[in-house]
Amino acid sequence: MNYPLQDKNAALVQGATASLTSRIGQISYESLPAPALTVARQCVLDWIAVTLRATDEPLVRMLYEQAVEDGGAPKSSLLGRNQRVSARQAALINGAASHALDYDDVNIRMTGHPTVAVLPAALALAESRGASGKALIEAFAAGYETVCLVGGMVSPSHYRRGFHVTGTVGTLGAAAAGAKLLGLDHERTRAALGIAATQAAGLKAMFGTMCKPLHAGKASENGLLAAQLAARGFTSNLEALECEQGFAQTQSDTLHAEVMTNGAQRFNLPDNLFKYHASCYQTHAAIDGIRGLRAANGFTGADIEKIVIRQDAGADKVCNIASPVSGLETKFSLRMLAAYAVMGLDTSDIDSYTDEHTRNPALVALRDKVSVTFTPGWPITRSEVQIHLKDGRHFSSDLDSGRPELDLDLQTNRLLEKMFALAEPRLSKRGAREVADAVMSLDQIPDVRALTDMLRPVHH
Repeated sequence: MNYPLQDKNAALVQGATASLTSRIGQISYESLPAPALTVARQCVLDWIAVTLRATDEPLVRMLYEQAVEDGGAPKSSLLGRNQRVSARQAALINGAASHALDYDDVNIRMTGHPTVAVLPAALALAESRGASGKALIEAFAAGYETVCLVGGMVSPSHYRRGFHVTGTVGTLGAAAAGAKLLGLDHERTRAALGIAATQAAGLKAMFGTMCKPLHAGKASENGLLAAQLAARGFTSNLEALECEQGFAQTQSDTLHAEVMTNGAQRFNLPDNLFKYHASCYQTHAAIDGIRGLRAANGFTGADIEKIVIRQDAGADKVCNIASPVSGLETKFSLRMLAAYAVMGLDTSDIDSYTDEHTRNPALVALRDKVSVTFTPGWPITRSEVQIHLKDGRHFSSDLDSGRPELDLDLQTNRLLEKMFALAEPRLSKRGAREVADAVMSLDQIPDVRALTDMLRPVHH
């Protein structure tokens, strides 16, 4: 079928869904190179940490209360709670929880958050079936690679149009993970992708509200449902990516099907980016730049004349809330986060993001000295910062936070520090370390329920 927006690659476009399905089928635990396996385990560790810390968030509580009211077969765990719910309910609630704090990982290839869309579905299904840790890693990798490939095929116009890629493309990734765990063949995996595609949704207009983390939960739940229905023989358009009025044509300007031939065999997992600030990833380079300049030059908030931050033009619709009124909005405010960095507030600490801080006179005064300018075509993770002091001195920084860490041992150590800080209040110090040890040897666990049983609260 011809895809009218990209006739020059018609042959590639026509086979896009089939090519993606073949790639999913090729991914196995044994096919994963050592760096991809290491990062996969790191993703699980980081996901557990940020999900546990969000257990008491209001949006998570509301979703939990709705699940209790709805009822369901208790097959899968909710992290940080003693209750089990249905696999789909667990995918929804754990998925939303893991994105609630905006502290979860990123991959620039998909322009979104891969793990929070894929892993909740994979873990819920794996637990309900008593699958091994090795099978969980394999399914997660299949889903992760799917979101990166589909994200690459519809970028950048999909995101620019206002779609939250985590919610939309993430649904297909969760479906791929579910298909892998269920052992679906080529045709039924294609069907699962179609069922997922017709459910894919998520609007960037919802950033700063409870709906943003809901996108991750719905992607996980809907993708899991897609795989489950496909296993029963449920039908869909088997050319869901490329067909007329299909996913790409309705949600992007074009379909870059050449992504499937120009790099589909490489793994995207090693390019995963972890967060060490609990805010939108596009704010991280600015935060690091200001913190570095402050450490080197010793200025304080009282010394600031003005701060100018330069970003890619796309940041204007993502993290440029000029006057945030809540802790949640602060996570998407370059101006307020610049003030945080100057004042030395710990942006890695969830408790730093409060409604009270948005009304703090010193922070507000400093925030209003920050201006943000935009340059089209920059890497979305690059920030140039210029700081002008009242005594006439000025300092500058130009950083790009989009470069993956090459030292994976160092990355593991940083993630363990983050994990212990987030998980110990819920699990105890000993419990958090036992979970970390289990995740680092996840491949050796014969039944993932041995891990999920560790994720229950100590005092709840």
